[in-house]
Amino acid sequence: QVQLVESGGGLVQAGGSLRLSCAASGRGFSGYVMAWIRQAPGKERDFVGAISWSGGNTEYADSVKGRFTISRDKAKNTVYLQMNSLKPEDTAVYYCAADPYNSRWHDPDKYNYWGQGTQVTVST
Repeated sequence: QVQLVESGGGLVQAGGSLRLSCAASGRGFSGYVMAWIRQAPGKERDFVGAISWSGGNTEYADSVKGRFTISRDKAKNTVYLQMNSLKPEDTAVYYCAADPYNSRWHDPDKYNYWGQGTQVTVST
């Protein structure tokens, strides 16, 4: 059973930085796509970015390109989301998600495994 546990959320001022972590367990993740998805109050889930576990290829939403970076540490079975130049509109619950066969990285509905989420709040 795949388990994903996020950490690292918190309150930060606009322009600041945070690094989220997603500890993955339960099996090997070769071939998996690991993603960060966020959901603001009253809004739908939005794709933030994703990384292929094996090759390290990444994709990002246009709204975070140049500010956010996804990486993974295979030895620690952990995926990271480094968030710089944070804006109030980045405020949301951030979820780590994973799927072994997803070819539509930007579609949150295609991910079968989810963490519990971590709150990120960016103040003005």
